[in-house]
Amino acid sequence: MSERSDVGRLRKPSSLAGDAWRDLRRKPIFWISLALVLLVTAMAAAPGLFTSNDPTDCALSRQHAAPSGGALFGYDFQGCDTYARAVYGARASLLVGALSALFTGAIALLVGMLAGYFGGWVDAVLSRVIDIVLGIPLLLAAIVLLKRVSVDSATVRLTAVIFVLAVLGWTTAARVVRSSVISARQQDYVAAARMLGAGNGRIMWRHILPNTLAPAIVVLTIALGTFIAAEATLSFLGIGLREPTISWGIDINSGRVHMRESATPLVVPSTFLALTVLAFIMLGDAIRDAFDPKLR
Repeated sequence: MSERSDVGRLRKPSSLAGDAWRDLRRKPIFWISLALVLLVTAMAAAPGLFTSNDPTDCALSRQHAAPSGGALFGYDFQGCDTYARAVYGARASLLVGALSALFTGAIALLVGMLAGYFGGWVDAVLSRVIDIVLGIPLLLAAIVLLKRVSVDSATVRLTAVIFVLAVLGWTTAARVVRSSVISARQQDYVAAARMLGAGNGRIMWRHILPNTLAPAIVVLTIALGTFIAAEATLSFLGIGLREPTISWGIDINSGRVHMRESATPLVVPSTFLALTVLAFIMLGDAIRDAFDPKLR
């Protein structure tokens, strides 16, 4: 009996997800990037675990003061704790990146599913829409659109940045979803479901969608890092998030002005931003390589 069970286990076919997970477990870059992503997420969710100082507690008497107490990297030009502001800045940046990626994913799934499944004129029209939006430079268009937002409310500007990034950044994910749907709709299980009387909605939702999620998630993971960098760039230019919102882009701009007096207020948020963007891009690359059979 034991021999039969051993043979059964040996012959048990492995799934794509199982093969990908086995490949990921052997990659140090996956664990390093995942640890950084989890660290930044924890920092954004509970910044009080990483610093006990108030990032808004500023005093000119501490202007560019050396590290002391809980201020690990000293103080900036306004006398604010540089480390505390970098920790609390993760919340706005990660919120913009996550929500932009979420809305981007929703648009990409809708457009990609419709274009790939129905084909014909539907595919032709939606593909041209994708090409048009793809031809618009993301940062340049975001600058033009956000220049029209004259309200200084933190909530309004946060919503505007998320909306602009999502509207302009969904095209790559939509192309990936479209290609996956075109490949999936030609499989035998889709033909079998259609012969059993399943409608288009059920086939797309129950049979095709699960097979398109993996590549879409990979693209969106990389896009999340891109959105975080884009938000920092827009905030640096003064057309994204603004004070009193704490953002890495705002602090980088402030640190740039007073770089000669002290480089720390510029280096610290820049390092936090670079490591966060790099972590999401490396994580997405590792997952993409694991799910691509040609690269294993």
